[in-house]
Amino acid sequence: MSITDSEILGFAKEVLEIEEGAIATIKSQLGSSFVDAVFLILNTPGNVIFSGVGKSGHIARKLAATFASTGTPSYFVHPTEAAHGDLGMIRKEDLFVSISYSGESDELLKILPSVKRLGVNILAITGNKSSTLAKLSTVTLLTSVEREACPYNLAPTASTTATLAIGDALAIACMRAKRFDAKDFAMTHPAGRLGKRLTLKVADVMKPATECPLISAEATLMSGIVSLTNSHLGSFVIVDEQDRPVGIYTEGDLARSLKKGIDFNITKAIDVATKTPKTINMDDLAWDALSRLKEFKINQLIVVNEEGEVKGILHVQNLLMLGLE
Repeated sequence: MSITDSEILGFAKEVLEIEEGAIATIKSQLGSSFVDAVFLILNTPGNVIFSGVGKSGHIARKLAATFASTGTPSYFVHPTEAAHGDLGMIRKEDLFVSISYSGESDELLKILPSVKRLGVNILAITGNKSSTLAKLSTVTLLTSVEREACPYNLAPTASTTATLAIGDALAIACMRAKRFDAKDFAMTHPAGRLGKRLTLKVADVMKPATECPLISAEATLMSGIVSLTNSHLGSFVIVDEQDRPVGIYTEGDLARSLKKGIDFNITKAIDVATKTPKTINMDDLAWDALSRLKEFKINQLIVVNEEGEVKGILHVQNLLMLGLE
Protein backbone atom coordinates (compact mmCIF):
# COMPACT_ATOMS: atom_id res chain seq x y z
CA MET A 1 0.00 0.00 0.00
CA SER A 2 1.47 3.30 -1.12
CA ILE A 3 0.17 6.46 0.53
CA THR A 4 1.87 9.65 1.63
CA ASP A 5 1.57 11.56 4.88
CA SER A 6 0.03 14.51 3.08
CA GLU A 7 -2.62 12.28 1.52
CA ILE A 8 -3.57 10.88 4.92
CA LEU A 9 -3.85 14.36 6.40
CA GLY A 10 -5.84 15.45 3.37
CA PHE A 11 -8.36 12.65 3.91
CA ALA A 12 -8.73 13.60 7.58
CA LYS A 13 -9.22 17.29 6.84
CA GLU A 14 -11.83 16.48 4.21
CA VAL A 15 -13.83 14.39 6.68
CA LEU A 16 -13.66 17.09 9.35
CA GLU A 17 -14.69 19.78 6.89
CA ILE A 18 -17.69 17.74 5.75
CA GLU A 19 -18.80 17.02 9.32
CA GLU A 20 -18.21 20.62 10.35
CA GLY A 21 -20.44 21.65 7.46
CA ALA A 22 -23.11 19.17 8.55
CA ILE A 23 -23.25 20.67 12.03
CA ALA A 24 -23.29 24.19 10.60
CA THR A 25 -26.25 23.23 8.43
CA ILE A 26 -28.41 21.89 11.27
CA LYS A 27 -27.40 24.88 13.38
CA SER A 28 -28.73 27.24 10.70
CA GLN A 29 -31.98 25.27 10.57
CA LEU A 30 -32.72 25.42 14.29
CA GLY A 31 -36.19 26.77 14.93
CA SER A 32 -39.55 26.15 16.54
CA SER A 33 -39.33 22.36 16.22
CA PHE A 34 -36.24 22.33 18.46
CA VAL A 35 -38.06 24.47 21.03
CA ASP A 36 -41.04 22.12 20.82
CA ALA A 37 -38.73 19.15 21.37
CA VAL A 38 -37.19 20.73 24.46
CA PHE A 39 -40.60 21.45 26.01
CA LEU A 40 -41.76 17.95 25.10
CA ILE A 41 -38.85 16.54 27.11
CA LEU A 42 -39.25 18.98 30.00
CA ASN A 43 -42.96 18.23 30.29
CA THR A 44 -42.48 14.46 30.25
CA PRO A 45 -43.32 13.15 33.74
CA GLY A 46 -41.75 9.76 33.07
CA ASN A 47 -38.56 8.60 31.37
CA VAL A 48 -37.10 9.63 28.04
CA ILE A 49 -36.56 6.39 26.10
CA PHE A 50 -34.18 6.34 23.15
CA SER A 51 -34.32 3.78 20.37
CA GLY A 52 -32.63 3.09 17.06
CA VAL A 53 -30.81 0.39 15.09
CA GLY A 54 -27.35 0.21 13.57
CA LYS A 55 -25.29 3.38 13.83
CA SER A 56 -28.40 5.28 14.91
CA GLY A 57 -28.74 2.81 17.74
CA HIS A 58 -25.21 3.57 18.92
CA ILE A 59 -26.01 7.29 18.88
CA ALA A 60 -29.26 6.62 20.75
CA ARG A 61 -27.38 4.73 23.48
CA LYS A 62 -24.93 7.58 23.89
CA LEU A 63 -27.67 10.20 24.06
CA ALA A 64 -29.61 8.19 26.65
CA ALA A 65 -26.47 8.17 28.80
CA THR A 66 -25.95 11.91 28.30
CA PHE A 67 -29.53 12.76 29.25
CA ALA A 68 -29.41 10.48 32.29
CA SER A 69 -26.24 12.12 33.58
CA THR A 70 -27.53 15.66 33.07
CA GLY A 71 -30.79 15.47 34.95
CA THR A 72 -33.25 13.73 32.63
CA PRO A 73 -34.05 10.09 33.52
CA SER A 74 -33.36 8.15 30.32
CA TYR A 75 -32.49 4.74 28.97
CA PHE A 76 -32.11 2.88 25.68
CA VAL A 77 -34.44 0.22 24.29
CA HIS A 78 -33.51 -1.76 21.19
CA PRO A 79 -36.43 -1.95 18.72
CA THR A 80 -36.04 -5.70 18.22
CA GLU A 81 -36.03 -6.37 21.95
CA ALA A 82 -38.99 -4.03 22.32
CA ALA A 83 -40.93 -6.13 19.80
CA HIS A 84 -40.23 -9.20 21.90
CA GLY A 85 -41.38 -7.97 25.28
CA ASP A 86 -39.39 -4.88 26.21
CA LEU A 87 -42.33 -2.68 25.22
CA GLY A 88 -43.44 -3.47 28.74
CA MET A 89 -40.72 -1.06 29.91
CA ILE A 90 -42.54 1.84 28.26
CA ARG A 91 -45.37 3.69 30.02
CA LYS A 92 -47.78 6.31 28.76
CA GLU A 93 -46.05 9.03 30.81
CA ASP A 94 -42.75 8.39 29.00
CA LEU A 95 -41.36 9.99 25.84
CA PHE A 96 -40.10 7.77 23.01
CA VAL A 97 -37.20 9.22 20.99
CA SER A 98 -36.83 7.40 17.67
CA ILE A 99 -33.59 7.88 15.75
CA SER A 100 -33.35 6.86 12.10
CA TYR A 101 -31.64 8.91 9.42
CA SER A 102 -33.76 7.43 6.63
CA GLY A 103 -36.85 7.41 8.80
CA GLU A 104 -37.72 4.02 7.33
CA SER A 105 -35.92 1.53 9.59
CA ASP A 106 -38.18 -1.54 9.61
CA GLU A 107 -37.36 -2.60 13.18
CA LEU A 108 -38.26 0.84 14.49
CA LEU A 109 -41.40 1.33 12.41
CA LYS A 110 -42.80 -2.05 13.49
CA ILE A 111 -43.03 -0.98 17.14
CA LEU A 112 -44.20 2.63 16.70
CA PRO A 113 -47.91 1.73 16.32
CA SER A 114 -47.72 -0.11 19.65
CA VAL A 115 -45.92 2.83 21.24
CA LYS A 116 -48.62 5.18 19.98
CA ARG A 117 -51.37 2.92 21.30
CA LEU A 118 -49.86 3.35 24.75
CA GLY A 119 -50.46 7.09 24.41
CA VAL A 120 -46.74 7.84 24.39
CA ASN A 121 -45.43 10.95 22.63
CA ILE A 122 -42.82 10.30 19.95
CA LEU A 123 -39.88 12.56 19.15
CA ALA A 124 -38.26 11.70 15.83
CA ILE A 125 -34.69 12.58 14.90
CA THR A 126 -34.33 11.89 11.20
CA GLY A 127 -32.84 13.21 8.00
CA ASN A 128 -36.05 12.68 6.01
CA LYS A 129 -38.96 14.99 6.77
CA SER A 130 -41.27 12.98 4.46
CA SER A 131 -40.45 9.66 6.10
CA THR A 132 -42.88 7.33 7.80
CA LEU A 133 -41.12 8.02 11.10
CA ALA A 134 -41.67 11.76 10.75
CA LYS A 135 -45.36 11.25 9.96
CA LEU A 136 -45.87 9.07 13.05
CA SER A 137 -44.13 11.47 15.43
CA THR A 138 -45.38 14.21 17.72
CA VAL A 139 -42.33 16.38 17.00
CA THR A 140 -39.65 15.88 14.35
CA LEU A 141 -36.09 17.19 14.33
CA LEU A 142 -34.37 17.11 10.97
CA THR A 143 -30.69 16.22 10.65
CA SER A 144 -30.35 16.00 6.88
CA VAL A 145 -26.83 16.48 5.53
CA GLU A 146 -25.60 17.24 2.04
CA ARG A 147 -23.35 14.18 1.95
CA GLU A 148 -21.59 11.65 4.12
CA ALA A 149 -17.86 11.91 4.73
CA CYS A 150 -17.51 8.43 3.25
CA PRO A 151 -16.08 8.82 -0.30
CA TYR A 152 -18.89 6.61 -1.61
CA ASN A 153 -21.53 8.50 0.39
CA LEU A 154 -22.52 5.24 2.08
CA ALA A 155 -21.10 4.85 5.61
CA PRO A 156 -23.04 6.96 8.15
CA THR A 157 -20.53 9.61 9.19
CA ALA A 158 -21.66 13.20 8.74
CA SER A 159 -25.27 12.16 9.42
CA THR A 160 -24.41 10.45 12.71
CA THR A 161 -22.29 13.44 13.74
CA ALA A 162 -25.22 15.75 13.05
CA THR A 163 -27.58 13.48 15.00
CA LEU A 164 -25.22 13.32 17.96
CA ALA A 165 -24.78 17.09 17.91
CA ILE A 166 -28.51 17.84 17.87
CA GLY A 167 -29.01 15.29 20.65
CA ASP A 168 -26.31 16.90 22.77
CA ALA A 169 -27.88 20.30 22.11
CA LEU A 170 -31.21 18.96 23.37
CA ALA A 171 -29.63 17.48 26.48
CA ILE A 172 -27.78 20.64 27.45
CA ALA A 173 -30.77 22.87 26.69
CA CYS A 174 -32.87 20.72 29.05
CA MET A 175 -30.08 20.65 31.62
CA ARG A 176 -29.88 24.44 31.66
CA ALA A 177 -33.64 24.86 31.67
CA LYS A 178 -33.81 22.65 34.79
CA ARG A 179 -31.00 24.67 36.43
CA PHE A 180 -29.13 21.39 36.81
CA ASP A 181 -25.87 22.52 38.45
CA ALA A 182 -22.51 21.09 39.52
CA LYS A 183 -23.92 19.75 42.80
CA ASP A 184 -26.66 17.91 40.92
CA PHE A 185 -24.07 16.63 38.47
CA ALA A 186 -22.02 15.27 41.36
CA MET A 187 -24.95 13.12 42.48
CA THR A 188 -24.86 11.23 39.19
CA HIS A 189 -21.05 11.06 39.00
CA PRO A 190 -19.85 9.93 42.45
CA ALA A 191 -16.89 7.87 41.28
CA GLY A 192 -13.52 8.67 39.74
CA ARG A 193 -11.66 11.92 39.45
CA LEU A 194 -14.72 13.86 38.36
CA GLY A 195 -16.74 12.56 41.28
CA LYS A 196 -14.03 13.50 43.75
CA ARG A 197 -13.86 17.02 42.38
CA LEU A 198 -17.58 17.49 42.80
CA THR A 199 -18.29 15.63 46.03
CA LEU A 200 -15.19 15.46 48.24
CA LYS A 201 -15.29 18.10 50.96
CA VAL A 202 -12.46 19.67 52.92
CA ALA A 203 -13.70 17.95 56.08
CA ASP A 204 -13.21 14.59 54.38
CA VAL A 205 -9.46 15.07 53.80
CA MET A 206 -8.24 17.55 56.44
CA LYS A 207 -6.16 16.67 59.48
CA PRO A 208 -8.54 17.25 62.41
CA ALA A 209 -7.76 19.93 65.00
CA THR A 210 -7.17 17.28 67.67
CA GLU A 211 -4.12 16.16 65.70
CA CYS A 212 -2.87 19.64 64.81
CA PRO A 213 -0.44 21.91 66.72
CA LEU A 214 -2.57 24.73 68.13
CA ILE A 215 -1.25 27.22 70.68
CA SER A 216 -2.71 30.24 72.43
CA ALA A 217 -1.90 33.83 71.55
CA GLU A 218 0.00 34.13 74.84
CA ALA A 219 2.29 31.15 74.18
CA THR A 220 6.01 31.56 73.56
CA LEU A 221 7.66 30.78 70.30
CA MET A 222 9.48 27.89 71.98
CA SER A 223 6.24 26.12 72.90
CA GLY A 224 5.04 26.56 69.36
CA ILE A 225 8.23 25.10 67.89
CA VAL A 226 7.97 22.08 70.18
CA SER A 227 4.44 21.43 68.92
CA LEU A 228 5.61 21.98 65.34
CA THR A 229 8.36 19.36 65.54
CA ASN A 230 5.97 16.81 67.02
CA SER A 231 3.27 17.22 64.38
CA HIS A 232 5.16 16.77 61.07
CA LEU A 233 2.83 19.35 59.52
CA GLY A 234 5.47 22.01 59.10
CA SER A 235 3.47 24.70 60.88
CA PHE A 236 1.47 25.56 63.98
CA VAL A 237 -1.63 27.69 64.35
CA ILE A 238 -2.16 30.39 66.95
CA VAL A 239 -5.73 30.71 68.20
CA ASP A 240 -7.60 33.16 70.40
CA GLU A 241 -9.85 32.30 73.34
CA GLN A 242 -12.67 31.32 70.95
CA ASP A 243 -10.40 28.96 68.99
CA ARG A 244 -10.34 31.30 66.01
CA PRO A 245 -7.06 31.51 64.06
CA VAL A 246 -5.08 34.69 64.61
CA GLY A 247 -1.77 33.56 63.15
CA ILE A 248 0.26 30.77 61.56
CA TYR A 249 3.96 30.00 61.94
CA THR A 250 5.72 27.80 59.38
CA GLU A 251 9.11 26.18 58.95
CA GLY A 252 9.98 29.08 56.68
CA ASP A 253 9.25 31.47 59.55
CA LEU A 254 11.48 29.33 61.78
CA ALA A 255 14.41 29.74 59.40
CA ARG A 256 13.92 33.50 59.38
CA SER A 257 13.67 33.60 63.18
CA LEU A 258 16.94 31.71 63.51
CA LYS A 259 18.63 34.08 61.09
CA LYS A 260 17.47 37.08 63.14
CA GLY A 261 18.64 35.51 66.42
CA ILE A 262 15.23 35.74 68.09
CA ASP A 263 15.00 34.42 71.65
CA PHE A 264 12.46 31.63 71.45
CA ASN A 265 11.91 31.50 75.20
CA ILE A 266 10.71 35.06 75.70
CA THR A 267 9.25 35.97 72.29
CA LYS A 268 5.54 35.38 71.84
CA ALA A 269 4.77 33.27 68.79
CA ILE A 270 2.09 35.72 67.67
CA ASP A 271 4.67 38.50 67.41
CA VAL A 272 6.61 36.72 64.64
CA ALA A 273 3.79 34.76 62.99
CA THR A 274 1.79 35.58 59.86
CA LYS A 275 -1.26 37.35 61.26
CA THR A 276 -3.56 36.93 58.27
CA PRO A 277 -3.60 33.16 57.78
CA LYS A 278 -5.53 31.78 54.83
CA THR A 279 -8.59 29.75 55.82
CA ILE A 280 -11.23 27.61 54.18
CA ASN A 281 -14.58 26.36 55.42
CA MET A 282 -14.72 22.67 56.27
CA ASP A 283 -17.84 22.28 54.10
CA ASP A 284 -16.17 23.67 50.97
CA LEU A 285 -15.16 21.32 48.18
CA ALA A 286 -11.64 19.92 48.36
CA TRP A 287 -11.21 20.88 44.70
CA ASP A 288 -11.86 24.53 45.61
CA ALA A 289 -9.26 24.22 48.37
CA LEU A 290 -6.67 23.05 45.86
CA SER A 291 -7.46 26.02 43.62
CA ARG A 292 -7.00 28.37 46.58
CA LEU A 293 -3.68 26.80 47.53
CA LYS A 294 -2.45 27.31 43.98
CA GLU A 295 -3.77 30.87 43.90
CA PHE A 296 -1.90 31.89 47.05
CA LYS A 297 1.10 29.64 46.32
CA ILE A 298 0.99 28.06 49.77
CA ASN A 299 1.00 24.48 51.03
CA GLN A 300 -1.59 24.62 53.82
CA LEU A 301 -4.94 26.10 54.68
CA ILE A 302 -6.47 26.43 58.13
CA VAL A 303 -9.87 24.76 58.14
CA VAL A 304 -12.66 26.53 60.03
CA ASN A 305 -16.39 26.08 60.64
CA GLU A 306 -19.15 28.64 60.14
CA GLU A 307 -18.23 30.30 63.46
CA GLY A 308 -14.62 30.68 62.37
CA GLU A 309 -13.31 28.11 64.86
CA VAL A 310 -10.31 26.02 63.83
CA LYS A 311 -11.35 22.49 62.91
CA GLY A 312 -8.20 21.27 61.22
CA ILE A 313 -5.40 21.86 58.73
CA LEU A 314 -5.44 20.91 55.06
CA HIS A 315 -2.10 20.21 53.38
CA VAL A 316 -1.70 20.22 49.62
CA GLN A 317 -0.21 16.71 49.73
CA ASN A 318 -3.48 15.34 51.08
CA LEU A 319 -5.19 16.56 47.93
CA LEU A 320 -2.53 15.48 45.48
CA MET A 321 -2.49 11.97 46.92
CA LEU A 322 -6.19 11.71 46.05
CA GLY A 323 -5.46 12.60 42.42
CA LEU A 324 -7.38 15.86 42.48
CA GLU A 325 -4.84 17.83 40.48
